Amino acid sequence: MYKVEDRGSGSDEVKLHGPRYPYRLNFYDTPPLYDVTIEAFESAALNRLRVLAEIESSAARDRKWDETKTVIIAQCEKYLPLKSAGALNVDLDEQRRTDQLGHFVLRLAFCRSEELRRRFVKAETTLFKIRYETDDSVERQKFLGSRNFNWVAVGDQEKAEHQQSLLTYYNTKNDDFAREKYFKVRWTRVPDLVDRRRVFLKGGWAYVPGKEQSSIIYQEFETHLEKDLMVTARYMPRLDEDTRLKGVLDNLSQGFLAGVSSEWNSSPMDANVQGIKAEMVDELAAKHFPMCMRNSHQKLRADHRLNHFGRLQYGLFLKVLGLSIEEAIVFWRKSFDRITDDTFNKMYKYNIRHSYGLEGKRANYPAKTCQQILTSGGDPGCPYRHFSVDNLRSALVSAYGLSSADLHDVMNQVKNNHFHVACTRVYEITHASSGVKRGDGVGSGESVTHPNQYAAKSMELEKAKEEKAAAMVP
Repeated sequence: MYKVEDRGSGSDEVKLHGPRYPYRLNFYDTPPLYDVTIEAFESAALNRLRVLAEIESSAARDRKWDETKTVIIAQCEKYLPLKSAGALNVDLDEQRRTDQLGHFVLRLAFCRSEELRRRFVKAETTLFKIRYETDDSVERQKFLGSRNFNWVAVGDQEKAEHQQSLLTYYNTKNDDFAREKYFKVRWTRVPDLVDRRRVFLKGGWAYVPGKEQSSIIYQEFETHLEKDLMVTARYMPRLDEDTRLKGVLDNLSQGFLAGVSSEWNSSPMDANVQGIKAEMVDELAAKHFPMCMRNSHQKLRADHRLNHFGRLQYGLFLKVLGLSIEEAIVFWRKSFDRITDDTFNKMYKYNIRHSYGLEGKRANYPAKTCQQILTSGGDPGCPYRHFSVDNLRSALVSAYGLSSADLHDVMNQVKNNHFHVACTRVYEITHASSGVKRGDGVGSGESVTHPNQYAAKSMELEKAKEEKAAAMVP
Protein backbone atom coordinates (compact mmCIF):
# COMPACT_ATOMS: atom_id res chain seq x y z
CA MET A 1 0.00 0.00 0.00
CA TYR A 2 1.09 3.58 -0.59
CA LYS A 3 -0.22 6.65 1.21
CA VAL A 4 -1.00 9.66 -0.93
CA GLU A 5 -1.70 12.93 0.87
CA ASP A 6 -5.10 14.51 0.51
CA ARG A 7 -5.97 16.95 3.29
CA GLY A 8 -9.48 16.60 4.58
CA SER A 9 -10.69 13.58 2.62
CA GLY A 10 -12.34 11.71 5.49
CA SER A 11 -15.86 10.40 5.01
CA ASP A 12 -17.24 12.64 7.79
CA GLU A 13 -16.01 15.76 6.01
CA VAL A 14 -17.56 14.57 2.78
CA LYS A 15 -20.91 14.26 4.51
CA LEU A 16 -20.64 17.70 6.12
CA HIS A 17 -19.27 19.70 3.20
CA GLY A 18 -20.65 18.04 0.09
CA PRO A 19 -18.78 16.21 -2.68
CA ARG A 20 -15.06 15.73 -2.26
CA TYR A 21 -14.47 16.86 -5.86
CA PRO A 22 -17.20 19.40 -6.62
CA TYR A 23 -15.98 20.42 -10.09
CA ARG A 24 -14.88 18.66 -13.25
CA LEU A 25 -12.23 21.34 -13.77
CA ASN A 26 -9.36 21.18 -11.31
CA PHE A 27 -6.23 23.19 -10.52
CA TYR A 28 -5.00 20.30 -8.34
CA ASP A 29 -4.29 22.48 -5.31
CA THR A 30 -4.58 19.70 -2.75
CA PRO A 31 -2.84 16.32 -3.05
CA PRO A 32 -4.78 13.17 -2.12
CA LEU A 33 -4.50 11.54 1.32
CA TYR A 34 -5.54 7.91 1.42
CA ASP A 35 -4.02 4.46 1.03
CA VAL A 36 -3.75 2.99 -2.45
CA THR A 37 -2.10 -0.13 -3.76
CA ILE A 38 0.95 0.14 -5.98
CA GLU A 39 -1.22 -1.30 -8.78
CA ALA A 40 -3.83 1.46 -8.42
CA PHE A 41 -1.06 4.05 -8.09
CA GLU A 42 0.49 2.96 -11.38
CA SER A 43 -2.79 2.31 -13.21
CA ALA A 44 -4.18 5.81 -12.56
CA ALA A 45 -0.93 7.35 -13.82
CA LEU A 46 -0.68 5.14 -16.91
CA ASN A 47 -4.21 5.91 -18.04
CA ARG A 48 -3.58 9.63 -17.70
CA LEU A 49 -0.21 9.31 -19.42
CA ARG A 50 -1.87 7.66 -22.43
CA VAL A 51 -3.88 10.84 -22.90
CA LEU A 52 -0.96 13.22 -22.30
CA ALA A 53 1.32 11.27 -24.64
CA GLU A 54 -1.29 11.51 -27.40
CA ILE A 55 -1.54 15.26 -26.77
CA GLU A 56 2.20 15.60 -27.31
CA SER A 57 1.97 13.35 -30.35
CA SER A 58 -0.77 15.58 -31.78
CA ALA A 59 1.48 18.62 -31.42
CA ALA A 60 4.35 16.78 -33.13
CA ARG A 61 2.01 15.76 -35.96
CA ASP A 62 0.92 19.39 -36.36
CA ARG A 63 -2.76 18.65 -35.94
CA LYS A 64 -5.25 21.49 -36.04
CA TRP A 65 -6.93 22.34 -32.75
CA ASP A 66 -10.31 20.83 -33.68
CA GLU A 67 -8.62 17.59 -34.79
CA THR A 68 -6.60 17.45 -31.58
CA LYS A 69 -9.74 17.98 -29.50
CA THR A 70 -11.57 15.18 -31.31
CA VAL A 71 -8.72 12.71 -30.80
CA ILE A 72 -8.14 13.61 -27.15
CA ILE A 73 -11.83 13.53 -26.25
CA ALA A 74 -11.95 9.98 -27.66
CA GLN A 75 -8.82 9.05 -25.68
CA CYS A 76 -10.33 10.49 -22.50
CA GLU A 77 -13.53 8.52 -23.00
CA LYS A 78 -11.43 5.38 -23.27
CA TYR A 79 -8.83 5.91 -20.56
CA LEU A 80 -9.72 8.94 -18.45
CA PRO A 81 -13.50 9.56 -18.38
CA LEU A 82 -14.53 12.65 -16.44
CA LYS A 83 -18.22 13.47 -16.70
CA SER A 84 -20.01 16.67 -15.74
CA ALA A 85 -22.17 16.84 -12.63
CA GLY A 86 -25.36 16.23 -14.60
CA ALA A 87 -24.26 12.81 -15.89
CA LEU A 88 -26.49 9.89 -14.88
CA ASN A 89 -25.44 6.46 -13.61
CA VAL A 90 -21.83 7.56 -13.19
CA ASP A 91 -19.66 7.46 -10.07
CA LEU A 92 -18.44 11.05 -10.36
CA ASP A 93 -16.45 10.90 -7.12
CA GLU A 94 -14.51 7.86 -8.34
CA GLN A 95 -13.77 9.41 -11.74
CA ARG A 96 -12.54 12.62 -10.17
CA ARG A 97 -10.54 10.79 -7.52
CA THR A 98 -8.77 8.77 -10.22
CA ASP A 99 -8.16 11.93 -12.24
CA GLN A 100 -6.56 13.66 -9.26
CA LEU A 101 -4.50 10.63 -8.23
CA GLY A 102 -3.12 10.16 -11.75
CA HIS A 103 -2.17 13.83 -11.99
CA PHE A 104 -0.23 13.81 -8.73
CA VAL A 105 1.57 10.54 -9.49
CA LEU A 106 2.72 11.99 -12.82
CA ARG A 107 3.94 15.08 -11.01
CA LEU A 108 6.33 12.80 -9.15
CA ALA A 109 7.50 11.24 -12.41
CA PHE A 110 7.91 14.43 -14.42
CA CYS A 111 9.24 16.92 -11.86
CA ARG A 112 12.81 15.59 -12.13
CA SER A 113 14.22 17.75 -14.91
CA GLU A 114 13.45 21.03 -16.60
CA GLU A 115 12.71 19.28 -19.90
CA LEU A 116 10.27 16.81 -18.31
CA ARG A 117 8.55 19.60 -16.38
CA ARG A 118 8.17 21.69 -19.53
CA ARG A 119 6.61 18.84 -21.50
CA PHE A 120 4.32 17.82 -18.64
CA VAL A 121 3.05 21.38 -18.11
CA LYS A 122 2.39 21.84 -21.82
CA ALA A 123 0.43 18.57 -22.10
CA GLU A 124 -1.53 19.12 -18.88
CA THR A 125 -2.44 22.68 -19.91
CA THR A 126 -3.73 21.39 -23.24
CA LEU A 127 -5.84 18.77 -21.45
CA PHE A 128 -7.22 21.51 -19.17
CA LYS A 129 -8.08 23.67 -22.21
CA ILE A 130 -9.99 20.82 -23.84
CA ARG A 131 -11.91 20.14 -20.64
CA TYR A 132 -12.63 23.85 -20.18
CA GLU A 133 -14.03 24.20 -23.70
CA THR A 134 -16.18 21.08 -23.36
CA ASP A 135 -17.37 21.68 -19.79
CA ASP A 136 -20.98 22.39 -18.92
CA SER A 137 -21.33 26.19 -18.93
CA VAL A 138 -23.12 26.36 -15.57
CA GLU A 139 -20.59 24.06 -13.90
CA ARG A 140 -17.73 26.02 -15.45
CA GLN A 141 -19.04 29.31 -14.02
CA LYS A 142 -19.35 27.72 -10.57
CA PHE A 143 -15.74 26.59 -10.81
CA LEU A 144 -14.58 30.08 -11.83
CA GLY A 145 -16.56 31.56 -8.94
CA SER A 146 -14.81 29.19 -6.50
CA ARG A 147 -11.34 30.64 -7.25
CA ASN A 148 -9.74 34.03 -6.98
CA PHE A 149 -8.10 34.81 -10.31
CA ASN A 150 -7.03 38.30 -9.21
CA TRP A 151 -8.66 40.06 -12.08
CA VAL A 152 -10.31 43.47 -11.78
CA ALA A 153 -13.70 44.02 -13.34
CA VAL A 154 -13.71 47.09 -15.60
CA GLY A 155 -16.56 49.46 -14.72
CA ASP A 156 -18.84 51.12 -17.27
CA GLN A 157 -17.18 54.52 -16.80
CA GLU A 158 -13.66 53.20 -17.39
CA LYS A 159 -14.90 51.12 -20.31
CA ALA A 160 -16.49 54.18 -21.93
CA GLU A 161 -13.32 56.20 -21.33
CA HIS A 162 -11.24 53.72 -23.35
CA GLN A 163 -13.97 52.72 -25.83
CA GLN A 164 -12.11 53.71 -29.01
CA SER A 165 -8.92 51.94 -27.88
CA LEU A 166 -10.82 48.85 -26.83
CA LEU A 167 -12.69 48.70 -30.13
CA THR A 168 -9.36 48.70 -31.95
CA TYR A 169 -8.72 45.26 -30.46
CA TYR A 170 -12.34 44.09 -30.45
CA ASN A 171 -13.77 44.07 -33.95
CA THR A 172 -17.51 44.00 -33.37
CA LYS A 173 -20.68 46.05 -33.50
CA ASN A 174 -21.30 48.70 -30.86
CA ASP A 175 -24.28 46.76 -29.47
CA ASP A 176 -22.09 43.72 -28.84
CA PHE A 177 -19.39 45.91 -27.35
CA ALA A 178 -21.88 47.44 -24.91
CA ARG A 179 -22.77 43.98 -23.60
CA GLU A 180 -19.16 42.75 -23.40
CA LYS A 181 -17.58 42.54 -19.95
CA TYR A 182 -13.92 43.45 -19.48
CA PHE A 183 -11.35 42.42 -16.91
CA LYS A 184 -8.01 44.01 -16.06
CA VAL A 185 -4.94 41.92 -15.30
CA ARG A 186 -1.23 42.64 -15.39
CA TRP A 187 -0.07 42.16 -18.96
CA THR A 188 2.43 39.46 -17.91
CA ARG A 189 -0.54 37.22 -17.09
CA VAL A 190 -1.74 37.07 -20.70
CA PRO A 191 1.43 36.95 -22.85
CA ASP A 192 -0.37 35.01 -25.60
CA LEU A 193 -2.99 37.76 -26.03
CA VAL A 194 -0.34 40.47 -25.98
CA ASP A 195 1.69 38.59 -28.58
CA ARG A 196 -1.36 38.29 -30.84
CA ARG A 197 -2.38 41.94 -30.25
CA ARG A 198 -5.74 40.92 -28.84
CA VAL A 199 -5.79 43.25 -25.82
CA PHE A 200 -5.52 46.97 -25.09
CA LEU A 201 -2.53 47.81 -22.83
CA LYS A 202 -2.33 50.80 -20.50
CA GLY A 203 -0.12 51.41 -17.49
CA GLY A 204 0.97 47.79 -17.30
CA TRP A 205 -2.63 46.54 -17.38
CA ALA A 206 -4.18 44.38 -20.08
CA TYR A 207 -7.89 44.96 -20.73
CA VAL A 208 -9.23 41.49 -21.51
CA PRO A 209 -12.71 41.06 -23.06
CA GLY A 210 -14.92 38.34 -21.64
CA LYS A 211 -14.58 36.20 -24.75
CA GLU A 212 -10.82 36.03 -24.09
CA GLN A 213 -11.26 35.35 -20.39
CA SER A 214 -10.11 31.77 -20.88
CA SER A 215 -6.56 32.96 -21.66
CA ILE A 216 -6.25 34.31 -18.11
CA ILE A 217 -7.42 30.99 -16.72
CA TYR A 218 -5.10 28.89 -18.91
CA GLN A 219 -2.11 31.04 -18.00
CA GLU A 220 -3.01 30.80 -14.33
CA PHE A 221 -3.24 27.01 -14.56
CA GLU A 222 0.15 26.80 -16.29
CA THR A 223 1.90 29.12 -13.83
CA HIS A 224 0.31 27.34 -10.87
CA LEU A 225 1.46 23.93 -12.11
CA GLU A 226 5.00 25.13 -12.88
CA LYS A 227 5.41 26.38 -9.32
CA ASP A 228 3.97 23.19 -7.83
CA LEU A 229 6.32 21.02 -9.89
CA MET A 230 9.31 22.94 -8.55
CA VAL A 231 8.11 22.31 -5.01
CA THR A 232 7.60 18.61 -5.79
CA ALA A 233 11.13 18.39 -7.21
CA ARG A 234 12.60 19.53 -3.88
CA TYR A 235 10.95 16.61 -2.10
CA MET A 236 11.86 13.95 -4.68
CA PRO A 237 15.11 12.77 -3.00
CA ARG A 238 13.01 11.43 -0.11
CA LEU A 239 10.74 9.45 -2.44
CA ASP A 240 13.69 8.01 -4.37
CA GLU A 241 14.59 6.11 -1.21
CA ASP A 242 11.41 4.02 -1.67
CA THR A 243 12.53 1.24 -4.02
CA ARG A 244 8.92 0.22 -4.67
CA LEU A 245 8.15 3.55 -6.31
CA LYS A 246 11.42 4.36 -8.04
CA GLY A 247 10.94 1.74 -10.77
CA VAL A 248 7.34 2.82 -11.37
CA LEU A 249 8.27 6.50 -11.60
CA ASP A 250 11.27 5.81 -13.83
CA ASN A 251 9.02 3.88 -16.20
CA LEU A 252 6.38 6.62 -16.24
CA SER A 253 8.94 9.31 -16.99
CA GLN A 254 9.69 7.51 -20.26
CA GLY A 255 6.06 7.80 -21.31
CA PHE A 256 6.49 10.75 -23.66
CA LEU A 257 9.21 8.89 -25.56
CA ALA A 258 6.89 6.43 -27.26
CA GLY A 259 3.44 6.98 -25.90
CA VAL A 260 1.90 4.31 -23.69
CA SER A 261 0.60 1.13 -25.23
CA SER A 262 -2.74 -0.27 -24.16
CA GLU A 263 -4.00 -3.80 -24.71
CA TRP A 264 -1.25 -4.64 -27.17
CA ASN A 265 1.25 -5.32 -24.41
CA SER A 266 -0.62 -8.26 -22.98
CA SER A 267 -3.39 -9.53 -25.22
CA PRO A 268 -3.17 -11.54 -28.41
CA MET A 269 -4.68 -10.16 -31.56
CA ASP A 270 -8.29 -10.85 -32.33
CA ALA A 271 -9.59 -13.88 -34.15
CA ASN A 272 -9.37 -12.50 -37.67
CA VAL A 273 -5.56 -12.61 -37.61
CA GLN A 274 -5.03 -15.79 -35.57
CA GLY A 275 -3.54 -18.97 -36.92
CA ILE A 276 -0.75 -17.71 -39.18
CA LYS A 277 1.65 -20.32 -40.51
CA ALA A 278 5.43 -20.31 -40.53
CA GLU A 279 5.55 -20.04 -44.32
CA MET A 280 3.40 -16.88 -44.21
CA VAL A 281 5.87 -14.80 -42.19
CA ASP A 282 8.03 -13.68 -45.14
CA GLU A 283 5.06 -12.18 -46.95
CA LEU A 284 3.60 -10.65 -43.77
CA ALA A 285 6.93 -9.03 -42.93
CA ALA A 286 7.15 -7.38 -46.35
CA LYS A 287 3.58 -6.06 -46.24
CA HIS A 288 2.60 -5.43 -42.64
CA PHE A 289 5.52 -5.25 -40.21
CA PRO A 290 6.78 -1.99 -38.69
CA MET A 291 10.41 -1.09 -39.31
CA CYS A 292 11.73 -2.66 -36.09
CA MET A 293 10.26 -6.11 -36.77
CA ARG A 294 10.96 -5.90 -40.49
CA ASN A 295 14.60 -5.20 -39.65
CA SER A 296 14.73 -8.22 -37.31
CA HIS A 297 13.21 -10.42 -40.00
CA GLN A 298 15.68 -9.23 -42.64
CA LYS A 299 18.64 -9.81 -40.30
CA LEU A 300 17.36 -13.30 -39.53
CA ARG A 301 17.04 -14.13 -43.21
CA ALA A 302 20.44 -12.66 -44.08
CA ASP A 303 22.49 -14.05 -41.16
CA HIS A 304 20.43 -17.16 -40.31
CA ARG A 305 20.69 -16.09 -36.67
CA LEU A 306 19.65 -13.41 -34.16
CA ASN A 307 21.17 -12.57 -30.80
CA HIS A 308 19.31 -13.49 -27.62
CA PHE A 309 17.46 -10.18 -27.25
CA GLY A 310 16.62 -10.14 -30.94
CA ARG A 311 15.09 -13.61 -30.74
CA LEU A 312 13.15 -12.65 -27.62
CA GLN A 313 11.78 -9.42 -29.10
CA TYR A 314 10.91 -10.88 -32.50
CA GLY A 315 9.64 -14.18 -31.10
CA LEU A 316 7.18 -12.51 -28.73
CA PHE A 317 5.99 -10.26 -31.55
CA LEU A 318 5.25 -13.29 -33.73
CA LYS A 319 3.57 -15.03 -30.82
CA VAL A 320 1.12 -12.16 -30.29
CA LEU A 321 0.70 -11.91 -34.07
CA GLY A 322 -0.86 -15.37 -33.99
CA LEU A 323 2.02 -17.82 -34.59
CA SER A 324 1.30 -20.95 -32.52
CA ILE A 325 4.02 -22.76 -30.61
CA GLU A 326 4.09 -25.55 -33.19
CA GLU A 327 4.44 -23.10 -36.05
CA ALA A 328 7.01 -21.08 -34.09
CA ILE A 329 9.25 -24.13 -33.75
CA VAL A 330 8.91 -24.77 -37.49
CA PHE A 331 9.69 -21.13 -38.28
CA TRP A 332 12.79 -20.89 -36.08
CA ARG A 333 14.09 -24.30 -37.14
CA LYS A 334 13.93 -23.30 -40.82
CA SER A 335 15.50 -19.93 -39.99
CA PHE A 336 18.45 -21.57 -38.20
CA ASP A 337 19.13 -23.89 -41.12
CA ARG A 338 22.92 -23.94 -40.63
CA ILE A 339 22.83 -25.93 -37.40
CA THR A 340 21.87 -29.51 -36.67
CA ASP A 341 18.59 -30.64 -35.16
CA ASP A 342 20.42 -31.65 -32.00
CA THR A 343 21.99 -28.20 -31.61
CA PHE A 344 18.65 -26.49 -32.25
CA ASN A 345 16.87 -28.63 -29.66
CA LYS A 346 19.58 -28.02 -27.04
CA MET A 347 20.13 -24.29 -27.59
CA TYR A 348 16.85 -22.83 -28.82
CA LYS A 349 13.78 -25.04 -28.47
CA TYR A 350 13.50 -24.66 -24.69
CA ASN A 351 13.62 -20.86 -24.92
CA ILE A 352 10.93 -20.83 -27.61
CA ARG A 353 8.65 -22.96 -25.45
CA HIS A 354 9.51 -20.80 -22.41
CA SER A 355 8.37 -17.63 -24.20
CA TYR A 356 5.00 -19.33 -24.82
CA GLY A 357 4.65 -20.15 -21.12
CA LEU A 358 5.26 -23.88 -21.56
CA GLU A 359 8.51 -24.10 -19.59
CA GLY A 360 10.02 -22.58 -16.47
CA LYS A 361 7.55 -20.55 -14.43
CA ARG A 362 5.03 -20.86 -17.30
CA ALA A 363 4.31 -17.14 -17.52
CA ASN A 364 2.45 -15.67 -20.47
CA TYR A 365 5.07 -13.17 -21.60
CA PRO A 366 3.75 -10.13 -23.50
CA ALA A 367 5.36 -8.73 -26.62
CA LYS A 368 7.66 -5.73 -26.20
CA THR A 369 6.09 -2.28 -26.46
CA CYS A 370 7.54 0.65 -28.40
CA GLN A 371 8.61 2.21 -25.12
CA GLN A 372 10.51 -0.92 -24.09
CA ILE A 373 12.16 -1.19 -27.49
CA LEU A 374 13.08 2.50 -27.57
CA THR A 375 14.70 2.37 -24.14
CA SER A 376 16.61 -0.84 -24.83
CA GLY A 377 20.34 -0.84 -25.47
CA GLY A 378 19.91 -0.55 -29.21
CA ASP A 379 20.35 -4.13 -30.42
CA PRO A 380 17.95 -4.78 -32.03
CA GLY A 381 16.18 -1.66 -30.72
CA CYS A 382 14.13 0.88 -32.67
CA PRO A 383 15.55 1.85 -36.09
CA TYR A 384 14.13 5.37 -35.79
CA ARG A 385 16.20 5.92 -32.66
CA HIS A 386 19.17 3.59 -32.98
CA PHE A 387 20.03 3.70 -36.69
CA SER A 388 22.37 6.34 -38.05
CA VAL A 389 20.68 9.00 -40.18
CA ASP A 390 22.11 7.61 -43.43
CA ASN A 391 21.23 4.00 -42.57
CA LEU A 392 17.69 4.98 -41.61
CA ARG A 393 17.18 6.91 -44.85
CA SER A 394 18.39 3.95 -46.90
CA ALA A 395 16.25 1.51 -44.92
CA LEU A 396 13.09 3.60 -45.34
CA VAL A 397 13.57 3.94 -49.08
CA SER A 398 14.47 0.27 -49.48
CA ALA A 399 11.68 -1.10 -47.30
CA TYR A 400 8.84 1.27 -48.07
CA GLY A 401 9.86 3.17 -51.20
CA LEU A 402 9.20 6.58 -49.63
CA SER A 403 9.28 9.62 -51.87
CA SER A 404 11.74 12.42 -51.11
CA ALA A 405 8.94 14.58 -49.64
CA ASP A 406 7.65 11.77 -47.42
CA LEU A 407 11.18 10.85 -46.39
CA HIS A 408 11.88 14.47 -45.40
CA ASP A 409 8.68 14.49 -43.31
CA VAL A 410 9.61 11.28 -41.47
CA MET A 411 13.22 12.33 -40.88
CA ASN A 412 12.04 15.65 -39.40
CA GLN A 413 10.13 13.71 -36.75
CA VAL A 414 13.21 11.62 -36.04
CA LYS A 415 15.34 14.78 -35.76
CA ASN A 416 12.92 16.10 -33.11
CA ASN A 417 13.06 12.78 -31.21
CA HIS A 418 9.43 11.95 -31.99
CA PHE A 419 10.30 8.39 -32.95
CA HIS A 420 6.83 6.85 -32.61
CA VAL A 421 5.37 9.74 -34.60
CA ALA A 422 7.86 8.96 -37.39
CA CYS A 423 6.67 5.34 -37.34
CA THR A 424 3.06 6.52 -37.42
CA ARG A 425 3.75 8.71 -40.47
CA VAL A 426 5.28 5.71 -42.26
CA TYR A 427 2.12 3.74 -41.47
CA GLU A 428 -0.08 6.53 -42.85
CA ILE A 429 2.03 6.93 -45.99
CA THR A 430 2.21 3.22 -46.78
CA HIS A 431 -1.51 2.68 -46.21
CA ALA A 432 -2.76 5.66 -48.19
CA SER A 433 -4.14 3.31 -50.86
CA SER A 434 -6.42 1.84 -48.18
CA GLY A 435 -7.87 5.23 -47.38
CA VAL A 436 -5.58 6.21 -44.50
CA LYS A 437 -4.94 9.96 -44.46
CA ARG A 438 -2.40 12.10 -42.69
CA GLY A 439 -3.44 12.39 -39.06
CA ASP A 440 -5.49 9.16 -39.06
CA GLY A 441 -2.71 7.17 -37.39
CA VAL A 442 -3.60 3.56 -36.75
CA GLY A 443 -7.25 4.44 -36.20
CA SER A 444 -9.11 7.31 -34.49
CA GLY A 445 -5.96 9.40 -34.82
CA GLU A 446 -3.93 7.22 -32.43
CA SER A 447 -0.17 7.01 -32.80
CA VAL A 448 1.74 3.74 -33.01
CA THR A 449 2.71 2.61 -29.51
CA HIS A 450 3.28 -1.11 -30.10
CA PRO A 451 4.68 -3.15 -33.03
CA ASN A 452 1.74 -5.57 -32.85
CA GLN A 453 -0.67 -2.65 -33.00
CA TYR A 454 0.96 -1.55 -36.28
CA ALA A 455 0.86 -5.04 -37.78
CA ALA A 456 -2.69 -5.76 -36.59
CA LYS A 457 -4.13 -2.59 -38.07
CA SER A 458 -2.27 -3.14 -41.33
CA MET A 459 -3.62 -6.67 -41.65
CA GLU A 460 -7.12 -5.52 -40.78
CA LEU A 461 -6.99 -2.93 -43.57
CA GLU A 462 -5.89 -5.53 -46.09
CA LYS A 463 -8.65 -7.91 -45.04
CA ALA A 464 -11.27 -5.17 -45.33
CA LYS A 465 -9.93 -4.26 -48.76
CA GLU A 466 -10.13 -7.90 -49.92
CA GLU A 467 -13.67 -8.30 -48.59
CA LYS A 468 -14.78 -5.14 -50.36
CA ALA A 469 -13.24 -6.34 -53.62
CA ALA A 470 -14.89 -9.75 -53.26
CA ALA A 471 -18.26 -8.13 -52.64
CA MET A 472 -18.01 -6.22 -55.91
CA VAL A 473 -17.45 -9.39 -57.95
CA PRO A 474 -20.79 -10.45 -59.55
